[in-house]
Amino acid sequence: MGASILDNAAYVGGDPAVAEQLRDAIPADWRVTLAAVDGASAADVASQLDQVDATATHLIVSAGGNDALNWSGVLGARVTTVAEAEQLVAQAQARFSADYEDMATRVLRLGLPAVFCTVYDAIPGLDDAARVALSAFNDVILRTAFRNRAAVIDLRLVCDEAADYSSVSPIEPSARGGAKIARVIAEVVRHHAFGGAHTVVFP
Repeated sequence: MGASILDNAAYVGGDPAVAEQLRDAIPADWRVTLAAVDGASAADVASQLDQVDATATHLIVSAGGNDALNWSGVLGARVTTVAEAEQLVAQAQARFSADYEDMATRVLRLGLPAVFCTVYDAIPGLDDAARVALSAFNDVILRTAFRNRAAVIDLRLVCDEAADYSSVSPIEPSARGGAKIARVIAEVVRHHAFGGAHTVVFP
């Protein structure tokens, strides 16, 4: 569930998308249901929960990138002090925190093992100011996962090379980046002991 980090078929030029690569990485009798929708925000994940049926065993959630993108305009705001700039980022973080925590509550209420993904930040051309602002959104994701003892895939550690990003749109994963994401998801689902007392961050 989530957005185009998982629903990336439009950005790989006919190469396999994440869902297809994940199907190749798991046992043949397992099934992958893609509920993620390109362009979705964290709040939009609630509508994707309708696709979770009685056969579902694990939930993978990758949301937050579009929320950050929607708030990116604050980076161009005129301020006179660093404190004013930080306040703008804090306001964006607070709004995202409300949406993300509500979404996570709805996901976890289903009672299934859930994995939450951070937003990657090695995007070609991303400047330092945007990367710092993005860390505020990732802080929300990590805090929410830690609070609920949920597993985390830190995509900042997965998609860490320029080739992991699409030539069609640099904010989307390429087939190479998607393959790396799929491999980590498969590893987590196959081997992680869900239901423990701690959050484990992968890879």
